[in-house]
Amino acid sequence: MSNLHELRLARPVLITGGAGFLGANLADRLARAGVPVRVLDSLARPNAERNLAWLKQRHNGMVSAFIADVRDTGAVEEAVRDAGAVFHLAAQVAVTTSVADPVDDFEINARGTLNLLEALRRRPDPPPLLFASTNKVYGQLFEEAELERVGDRWQPTDPLAARGCDERTPLDFHSPYGCSKGVADQYVLDYARVFGLPTVVFRMSCLYGPRQFGTEDQGWIAHFLLRAMENRPITLFGDGCQVRDALFVDDAVDAWLTAWQQLDRVRGRAFNLGGGPEHSLSLRELLHRLEELTGVAPRLEFCDARPGDQLWYVSDCSALTAATGWRPRTGLDEGLECLAGWLAAGLVDPSPERLSIPA
Repeated sequence: MSNLHELRLARPVLITGGAGFLGANLADRLARAGVPVRVLDSLARPNAERNLAWLKQRHNGMVSAFIADVRDTGAVEEAVRDAGAVFHLAAQVAVTTSVADPVDDFEINARGTLNLLEALRRRPDPPPLLFASTNKVYGQLFEEAELERVGDRWQPTDPLAARGCDERTPLDFHSPYGCSKGVADQYVLDYARVFGLPTVVFRMSCLYGPRQFGTEDQGWIAHFLLRAMENRPITLFGDGCQVRDALFVDDAVDAWLTAWQQLDRVRGRAFNLGGGPEHSLSLRELLHRLEELTGVAPRLEFCDARPGDQLWYVSDCSALTAATGWRPRTGLDEGLECLAGWLAAGLVDPSPERLSIPA
């Protein structure tokens, strides 16, 4: 990746959802390079206030904030008025929450994105928009008969499929969350086609790393690690052999900034973004790694599988690599050790009790 200092702007970079996990890491990288950052965040997600306070304390005067919701058209209009680039990360992020309240999920993910696109379209010089979509736009991908259990993981029986899901995979929205993010994904691409907006879509797999306050519904790697470090039970929904590819947050930030720097090569396109086959693991395989990290065998509880939960998803990121040269650099062991170190340092303070590390 070329020198980020070349991207210094008089105009701020807007990060919607900038107080979230990826947003805070992205804002930190930009501010450290001297790029002014504007965060638009409703602070609805637990611990978002802590990430925002951390950013402001760490970068005096370089990070400003709009405490607002992407459903607020006036706030969105004001936030984008002089932005030099927009990273759109604000979202309702949990499948379970979307099932409980599909309307709210749609309003945040689909309508909120449309509000942002319209605000940009009204500008005479619309800046780049990079959007965080999801692998859930591809749906279930495989029937159980097309998969086989190999040790502690599901695996496609077709060896070609095991290389990962690429962008030619048909879209097949499952769950209200998949639908709302899928609608937003397609709107972002269509505003490039119809209105000429310089947009890019990233269909994200599982991210992990420092400043991730994982929960049972989202951020599962950090959630599992926290529970293991506290010697508290971990609930597995389904058999625990579901497979995902994991991407360390520093590598994800590299991808986003690389795409911005090489916008002419990627505008108007959607790219898968994840760790790929070499950084894939099942839930059970993660538990084995956590036992090695903490020295404690996690206690397990089991529940029925959740709606929209893919048995196997691994990203094929070769299109992004071909377009920009980006590729993940952080191995799973290195990344997990980094996250564990951040948690063990006492930077996380889960409610209601403070994080404690078993002796």
